[in-house]
Amino acid sequence: MKVGVIGGGAWGTALAEVAASGGDVLLWAREPEVVQGVNTARENTLFLPGVRLSETITATSDLGALGDCDMLLVVAPAQHVRSVLERVPSRGTPIVLCAKGIEAATRKLVGEVAADVLPGAPLAVLSGPTFAREVAMGLPTAITFACADRALADRLMARIAAPRFRPYWTDDVIGAEVGGAIKNVLAIACGVVVGRKLGENARAALISRGFAEMLRFGIAKGARSETMRGLSGLGDLVLTCSSTQSRNFSLGYGLGEGKSARDLLSDRLTVAEGAFTAPVLDAAADELGIDMPITRAVCSLLDGSASVDAVIADLLSRPLRDEDA
Repeated sequence: MKVGVIGGGAWGTALAEVAASGGDVLLWAREPEVVQGVNTARENTLFLPGVRLSETITATSDLGALGDCDMLLVVAPAQHVRSVLERVPSRGTPIVLCAKGIEAATRKLVGEVAADVLPGAPLAVLSGPTFAREVAMGLPTAITFACADRALADRLMARIAAPRFRPYWTDDVIGAEVGGAIKNVLAIACGVVVGRKLGENARAALISRGFAEMLRFGIAKGARSETMRGLSGLGDLVLTCSSTQSRNFSLGYGLGEGKSARDLLSDRLTVAEGAFTAPVLDAAADELGIDMPITRAVCSLLDGSASVDAVIADLLSRPLRDEDA
């Protein structure tokens, strides 16, 4: 089974390396230097320097070349998934969505976007606690593989599974997507806590209360709570809230140090998806009548309408309430 990977960033390259252990992989990248580097030097020096890539990976800048692939891993940023899917050459190839976020223009999860563009196409979602470099280096990793069709999921998982890359199946596609999208916003908030040197107590509290927001939103969208307590929810949240390897955490860290969101975002080669997701998530929560104060606080920091100190004071002065409310 030939695997196509759409997106030549760090995560797309890491997934290509995982899939390469089971056969041929075609990696589509927008950047000519990525294509050349992978094909000639066996390295993505732009996004994943220092990792030697397998000989079974071929890179291309021609999206049409993916037409003979048997499955496509879509690793483009969430805000570009629609435009990429509109150009995929085969309409019936199984699509595995690996982007995490909510489309700003429509407030739709990536899976809902894919269903719009490719109605009837077989869809799955791959999500979980994954730093690209560790995956590419073959360090032990477990992920959620969400797909409504169990037989299809088994076939696709068997192709990308590796001794140190272990997928766990669920049919709760919405739950897997909600966790992957919201954890990016909460990682920004945790970065702020660390950048402001507010202590480990504060970070633990924020992760816990942030997870409560994730749970409320997910259930309102039709997700199952056990999915969000798993790898694609709580697992991914803990990882991205704990390390500067997370682009979203690093963005929050800079905000906590007093830097402006505009400067931090303009100086980035890679995308901190939480910056796009936060205002969309905040608006969606309002529509659903869900209280998400941490998400709202992140929005205030990103748009510059409140300072870090003001946001912290506002969160700490909220009325006392039951923990499970």
